[in-house]
Amino acid sequence: MTSYLIDDTDYRILQYLIEDSTLSHKEIGEKVHMTGQAVGARIRRMRELEIIEGYTVRWNPSKIGQSLLAFITVFLSSNAAHPPFQQFAKNHDSVAELHRVSGEGCYWMRVRLTDQVALNAFLDELLEFGNYRVNLGMGQLK
Repeated sequence: MTSYLIDDTDYRILQYLIEDSTLSHKEIGEKVHMTGQAVGARIRRMRELEIIEGYTVRWNPSKIGQSLLAFITVFLSSNAAHPPFQQFAKNHDSVAELHRVSGEGCYWMRVRLTDQVALNAFLDELLEFGNYRVNLGMGQLK
């Protein structure tokens, strides 16, 4: 993997975008003492170099009924279960994150669901691929 060096101004632009990706190029330019056009060129370059991979939105899942957060460690029953399990997780709207992990288990998932009934239904589907361990989120600290 190639490492890309960015200068201090690029880094500051990146930090402003990480904090608030809705800032205009002009607004960022005022903060870093550049024109909006120059900021736009630097952002395009960082996108081309894949330093910036995309933009995201911070949201409150409980405001739309997704108040249950579960962290699930998945233990697959066989090597053949990996591809179908990965497809299941990628296609399931409740799966917010999926990581292949070392140590205990094969995968770690972060899942958002409406309630305990939805969690039980999700876990029943997981049994097709292997076993699991569930930890419920009690409150986000960071």
